[in-house]
Amino acid sequence: MIVNKQYFIPFFLLSLLISCNSPQTADQKIDSASKSVSTSYSPPVFSNDNRVEKIKSISTEMQQLIEEHAKERKIPGVAYGIVVDSELIVAGAAGLLDISRELPATTGAAFRIASMSKSFTAMAIMKLRDEGKLSLSDPATDYIPEMAALKYLTSDSPVIDIENLMTMTAGFPEDNPWGDRQLDEPDEMLINLLAEGIAFSNPPSYTFEYSNTGYALLGNIISRVSGMPYQQYITENILLPLGMKNTYWEYDKIPKELLAIGYRWEDDQWKLEPMLHDGSYGAMGGIITSIEDFSKYVSFHLSAWPPRSDADNGPVQRSTLREMHTPQFSGLNTEATDFNGKPCATVSGYGYGLGIHTNCKGLKLVRHGGALPGFGSNYVFYPDYGVGIMAFGNLTYTAPWPLKKIEKLLFESLDLAPRKLPVSVILKERQQQVSQLIQSWSPDLEEELLAENFYMDKSREHRMAEAKEIFDKAGTVLSTNEIKPENQLRGSFSIKAENGVINIFFTLTPEKEAKLQQLYLSFEPSES
Repeated sequence: MIVNKQYFIPFFLLSLLISCNSPQTADQKIDSASKSVSTSYSPPVFSNDNRVEKIKSISTEMQQLIEEHAKERKIPGVAYGIVVDSELIVAGAAGLLDISRELPATTGAAFRIASMSKSFTAMAIMKLRDEGKLSLSDPATDYIPEMAALKYLTSDSPVIDIENLMTMTAGFPEDNPWGDRQLDEPDEMLINLLAEGIAFSNPPSYTFEYSNTGYALLGNIISRVSGMPYQQYITENILLPLGMKNTYWEYDKIPKELLAIGYRWEDDQWKLEPMLHDGSYGAMGGIITSIEDFSKYVSFHLSAWPPRSDADNGPVQRSTLREMHTPQFSGLNTEATDFNGKPCATVSGYGYGLGIHTNCKGLKLVRHGGALPGFGSNYVFYPDYGVGIMAFGNLTYTAPWPLKKIEKLLFESLDLAPRKLPVSVILKERQQQVSQLIQSWSPDLEEELLAENFYMDKSREHRMAEAKEIFDKAGTVLSTNEIKPENQLRGSFSIKAENGVINIFFTLTPEKEAKLQQLYLSFEPSES
């Protein structure tokens, strides 16, 4: 299915935009109830959690942005929503689902979301992996023997495995827009394609290239491993457990008053696009859903963050979701811009049915877009903020929203803040000891605090001399600031002094009683 620049295209533009059981396998995920878990760990939290109130305050501006965008892009109808944690807190629509019947777009209306379906397929594969029914490192031919006939480009090409299909690294060519038109083809067509031979654009595991065919093959694997059509497996194991009762695979199953009809803009008028039935390629883009239903799926992805120890009862485990959110074959886009249009390099990669981007300001987002004849859709969620946004439209290959303007609202106008990691007990204790050490160099404290490497890396005499020089420049100590943790065992803090600020960074050992292994001091004089 075509994924335009607003969604997902090959790497250098990623940031513009997304019937048999096998034996237990080596990478099966094991969740042992007997494992030991820390009782002292505290996950990241929001300092002042007013996200809901803040985001609700921009509901009028959101509606205006969507209406203006739809008018500018000639989109007949758009539905959109914003999720915070597990709640759809802002939702709305503009325009029409069906022009001929003048049906207004609503948040309960069913739009085809195209390639946004891919993460459902990836999640189904991960669920089968977690259950020990397949391994991501399994050759795809173990499940689709017809793939054995494929002719690779080079003799040193690795055999395509399931993870290659998941991460779009099988070596298949980018197949937009050809793949769109295969949506309703039967399984026989897909198997015949393999038998006749697929043309490779790259050796497997060499680079990323967007492939709808790869996801069609994943759907086939799900069907063969689960013993039921992949649509049924996804419905029973993902959609229904999430309460997505108004999500469909076939458009003729949807009440007509809720079905979004697809259009293209041509000759200064809207023209009907053909509504495609479901088929073998549906695993790459066949799902039809509403904002209200899809918000439950976005909430589920958000629930994966942060790692923590409370109940874990989703269709897949939180740690499995976080695997899906991990980029593969990442690349750097030096020409990317932020929501103000200013240069902001972005690292982007494709995970499992999802694109992951982190920009120069540290803003991480997970996303995917979708487009088919008659439709354009997108969703983005920000794991560190617990916020997800989504929009669906019914115009061919057209982004349904002005994403950068929405991001500017969220992160500049509202100034949303991410979760912050609390200081661990051991880190706070060691901060106090480090602060004492660099001012007193007490032998008793050294024995309690320092790791065996500490004076091997730099002698006691040199460390003491360095600290003395810094404190002499700083003058009288006035106060010590709170530590800023990087994780449970590493952080930095500062000491405010008469003539400036002493900056301290330290990291602890992996020993049970974590000790000081690394220490850096620097002085920042006051501006005169």
